[in-house]
Amino acid sequence: MVPETWFRLYCGPAPLPADIGWRWNLDPLLLIALAAMALLLRHSRAGLAGVAVMAVAFVSPLCALSAALFSARVVHHVLLVAVAAPLLALARPARTAASPTLPLLVAALVLWVWHWPAAYDLALSFVPAYWLMQATLLGSAVLFWRATLHPAQGTGPALLAILGGWMQMALLGALLTFAPEPLYAAHAAAPLAWGLSPLTDQQLGGLLMWVPAGLPYLLLAAWAARRDWADLRGHAA
Repeated sequence: MVPETWFRLYCGPAPLPADIGWRWNLDPLLLIALAAMALLLRHSRAGLAGVAVMAVAFVSPLCALSAALFSARVVHHVLLVAVAAPLLALARPARTAASPTLPLLVAALVLWVWHWPAAYDLALSFVPAYWLMQATLLGSAVLFWRATLHPAQGTGPALLAILGGWMQMALLGALLTFAPEPLYAAHAAAPLAWGLSPLTDQQLGGLLMWVPAGLPYLLLAAWAARRDWADLRGHAA
C-alpha cells in the first residue's frame, strides 16, 4: 500500500508572497545527503560550489516557490542541469574521453519527458516521482557534462555538444512560450496569488528556458574554448 504522505508536494504547499521568506526546506534526509556530498567533494572547489547550488535549489525558499510558479520551477531545473551538473562533472571527471552525442540525447530526452504535462504533474504531486525527476535530470546532465568537459575532449565536439544542449532547451522553452493555453494542472491556480495568470507564468518560464538559460552554456563554451587554447599555447611554447 502506497503511503498517503507520498501524494503531496515535496516542498510543501504553494506559498503566498507574504510567507515565502520563511519557507526554507529543512528536510533532515536532504540536509544529510547534501552534507555527505560536501564531505565527499571537500577537496574540490567546483564540487563544493555544485553542492551549494543544489542547496539553493532544494533548501532555500526557491523550493517552495517552485511549487507555486512554473517559472520558478524552470529556474530550479536550470540550476540543476546547467550550473550544478557541470560543477559536479568538473569535480569528478570521467576516466576516459568519450563522444558527448549519446549523453546529449539522453539528457535532452529526460528533460523533455519531465516537461510532458502528465509526467510533470505527477512529479509535483507524488514524492517518489519528484525525486525520480530530480535524480534523472541531474544524473543525465552530469553524464553529459562529464563527456563534454573532459580534458581530452576536442574543442569542436565540446562546443557542438554545448550548442546542442542549449538549443534543445531553447526549443522546449519556445514551445512553452507560444503554447496557447496552460499545460500544467500543478500550476492552475497558485500563480494567481503572485499576480500572474497560469498562462503568463508558463510563458515567463518558457522565456527563461529559451534565453537566459543559455548564459551558463555560453560561459561553459567560453571556458572550454579558452582551456583548449591555453593547452595549445602551452604545447607551442
